[in-house]
Amino acid sequence: MPFISKIQRQTDYNRFPSSTPIVIDNGASYFRIGWAGETEPRVIFRNIVQRPRHKSTGETVTVVGDHDTALLKHFDCTRSGPRSAFDSNVVFQFEIMEYILDFAFDRLGANGSRIDHPILITECVCNPVQSRSKMAELLFETYGVPSVAFGVDAAFSYKYNQQRGICQKDGLAICPGFTTTHVIPFVDGEPVYRGCCRTNIGGYHVTDNLKQLLSLKYPHHMARFTWEKIEDLKMEHCYIAPDYALEARLFLKGSKEAEDKTRCWQLPWVPPPIEEPPSEEEIARKAAIKERQGQRLREMAEAKRSSRINELENQLHRLEFLLQQLAQVEEEEISSFLSKTGYVSKQEIESTLTKVSQSLRKAKGESKVEQAENEEKADSSTSDKYPLINVPDNMLTPEQLKEKKRQIFLKTTTEGRQRAKQKRFEEELEREKKTREDEERRLENPELYLEQMRTKYKELYEKVEQRKRLKTNGGHANGNNSGAVGRGERLNAAQRERMRLLTTAAFDRGKGEDNFGAKDEDWQLYKLMSKDNDDDDDGADEDEAELAWVCSRLQAIDPTFVAKPEPTPSQVATTEVPRVRLLTKEDFQVVLGVERFRCPEILFHPNLVGIDQAGLDEMTGASIRRLASKNEALEDRLTSSIFMTGGCSLFPGLNERLEAGVRMLLPCGSPIKVARALDPVLDAWRGASAYAANLQFQQQTFSRVDYYEKGEDWLRRYQLRYTL
Repeated sequence: MPFISKIQRQTDYNRFPSSTPIVIDNGASYFRIGWAGETEPRVIFRNIVQRPRHKSTGETVTVVGDHDTALLKHFDCTRSGPRSAFDSNVVFQFEIMEYILDFAFDRLGANGSRIDHPILITECVCNPVQSRSKMAELLFETYGVPSVAFGVDAAFSYKYNQQRGICQKDGLAICPGFTTTHVIPFVDGEPVYRGCCRTNIGGYHVTDNLKQLLSLKYPHHMARFTWEKIEDLKMEHCYIAPDYALEARLFLKGSKEAEDKTRCWQLPWVPPPIEEPPSEEEIARKAAIKERQGQRLREMAEAKRSSRINELENQLHRLEFLLQQLAQVEEEEISSFLSKTGYVSKQEIESTLTKVSQSLRKAKGESKVEQAENEEKADSSTSDKYPLINVPDNMLTPEQLKEKKRQIFLKTTTEGRQRAKQKRFEEELEREKKTREDEERRLENPELYLEQMRTKYKELYEKVEQRKRLKTNGGHANGNNSGAVGRGERLNAAQRERMRLLTTAAFDRGKGEDNFGAKDEDWQLYKLMSKDNDDDDDGADEDEAELAWVCSRLQAIDPTFVAKPEPTPSQVATTEVPRVRLLTKEDFQVVLGVERFRCPEILFHPNLVGIDQAGLDEMTGASIRRLASKNEALEDRLTSSIFMTGGCSLFPGLNERLEAGVRMLLPCGSPIKVARALDPVLDAWRGASAYAANLQFQQQTFSRVDYYEKGEDWLRRYQLRYTL
């Protein structure tokens, strides 16, 4: 509907005299209001009310009908969902009905709380008198309307289409509405309510069934399945199958015809960026950048090294000059001279000189062999530091014994450091030798060498990852996690032996007194348990070191190589973690196949959704039997004009399916004709508008004076005549 300002609405409202009736089609799904004599209603909105709370101010507001979701995002709608004034198709929540009427009269242009126009409002078939009286009370007491008329929406639609030759005076009006479905027989243009039938199935149940089926089929897209969107999908794609069982078998076989009947709803999807392999120019550019960065780092390291060499040389000259000065100082003045320099003794100065010399040689880049020879010379020159080690204890004083113990400790520590240095020196030589040999093999055949290194890296990486998974998950590395409880299930031979010893000791000592340890052989158990023959960890360290070396080599010779990231503990804890698949366009497609005809099938078989009631064809047969059980002429007239109205009558194939179902209930050769309304949605309001525009309409109204004088009992007997 186009937007109309409030001033323009009030101007249009004031143009109509007070004798012009207001026509209201009060449906369970949509509310329509307009002026009598017009062909289109002025205001149409959903017949629901919400009372959300504003997120910032906390104020509760009343929202009637459909509103833009962009506006509702400012409100908290979690505690107040959409509410309807209807229970099935009967109005029972008149507080909500008052909100709806206020909104409708305001949009129509009324500028006050009083409505000075007669009202024609629709209701359901055989509406309870309590609901009708409450509606009359609301219109008379709250809005002060002068008169009210109540009529059935399906009857207005039937009369409107009868005037246009769609149906005859005698016929059946079938109205599958929002929550209920009615069958109303007409004789001489008037409804015969004693022959009516009703079932509690309608468009609401079709939409709800489709929403549930799609939610079960696509649970990750449930947020997309809003009620409005499902309504659109239902009206656009659903149809009535001529034979439900045959159609279901057609889709079960997956034939070409079933594929043609399948529809696809594409959800919004943005394709992920495609990572293309780098081109040769890009690889060359990255290699040049890497080379420039390496050159800059080498220059910085060279500058730092030069600065370090200058600093060490200056320190070395200062220490040598200090020793020369100390040699010229007399013994009585040595202590005072050393106190000024910050050193305690001459030995400390010499030790510092030795360390500075070693650091200087290392900074200048002397070879490993030269450094080792210099260190051996320095160590041999300091062998006279421990003169008391070879002296027998009986020849030493108590103070000398303490000094001897200290010298033994210092010598042991020094020898340990020397052995560690020697070991590191040998390892370094071995690595250098291995690197040279590896470089020679690379220069002989670079392509073969690169392929071998990649294969070796892959094998080592898988081997290390397999060992980590075994440590974490036990021996179930093949993806079978049944019974896996962690590392406790992966026991090597030594660990199994310890468990056997513990179990044996527990069973042997479990009875009687606890005398474990009384025998010498009992203590052998601790010796056996203390042995740790776990060679797997050593092998793991060697494999990881080898993997790190291969990775460094590949990074040095292959610019395109990217090392695999080391898995986190949580990733290692899961065995055979499935790789995440990138979402594609097909993952955002909602395919409507069997759902297209399965959902509206509940109009003929309500038991599909747990409602034990009759379908449309059975209701039609029951209505005919109630009214014309022994009158064949009337039965033929009724079946010759079966009229379909209401929103659900828009489903394709409904007329043909209903005609086939009714034909099975009638004698062979009975005339059957099923026709649909010109506009099944708006013809009820148009029929009511044309009826209210008739000059004799005022004789069919129920005035405010009648309401105050006759009360509710007169409303019980009130019935509108549709033929004027």
